[in-house]
Amino acid sequence: MSKSNKDINLNNEEKKSSTEEEVSEQKIEPSAEEKLKVSEEKLLRALADSENQRRRFEKEIKDAFDFGGFNFAREMLAILDNLERAKKSIQEDEILKKSKEFEKFFKNLEIIEKDLISTFEKNKITKINCLNKMFDPNFHQAMLEIEDDKTEAGTIIQEIQPGFMFGERLLRPSFVGISKKKGENNEKNK
Repeated sequence: MSKSNKDINLNNEEKKSSTEEEVSEQKIEPSAEEKLKVSEEKLLRALADSENQRRRFEKEIKDAFDFGGFNFAREMLAILDNLERAKKSIQEDEILKKSKEFEKFFKNLEIIEKDLISTFEKNKITKINCLNKMFDPNFHQAMLEIEDDKTEAGTIIQEIQPGFMFGERLLRPSFVGISKKKGENNEKNK
C-alpha cells in the first residue's frame, strides 16, 4: 500500500470512530431537562430523608426527656417496698410496740413514705389501683387464684405488691390474687 492509501484508510477509520463516538455521546448524554428532573428527584429524596431524620431525632429527644428517669424510678420502687416491709415488721414486733418511742418512730416512717410517694407523683409515677377490678395482663401479674363465689371470676381481690406507671408507660405490674369460682379447677381437670 502506498503512503496515500494508508492515510486515506486512517482518515476513514478516524471518521468512523469519531462518528461512532458522536452517536454514542448522543445516546448517553441526557438533555438538560432530563438532567434537571434527575437532580430535582435527588434533591427531593435528600430533603425527605433529612426531614425524616429530624423527626426521629425530635422523638428520641422527647422520649429521653420523658422517660430518661425510667430505670432510676424502677430502682426507687425497691426503696418504697422496703419501707413498707419495715413498717409491717415494726407493727408486728410486740417488744417495739411496748416502747415509749414507738409511735414517734412509726409516724416518722409514715412521713418518709408520704414524701417518697409525693415525689413519685410530681415525677409522673403513679400507683395502679387494682383492687376489685378485672384482671388485665397489661397491668397485672396474677400470682395466685382464690376461690370466691361472691365476686366474678377474674376479679382482683388481693394486691400482693402494688404496680406503678411512669406517665403512660408501665413501670412495674401489680402482683395480684384473682378470684375464681369454687370447683373451677375440678371442672377444668375433667
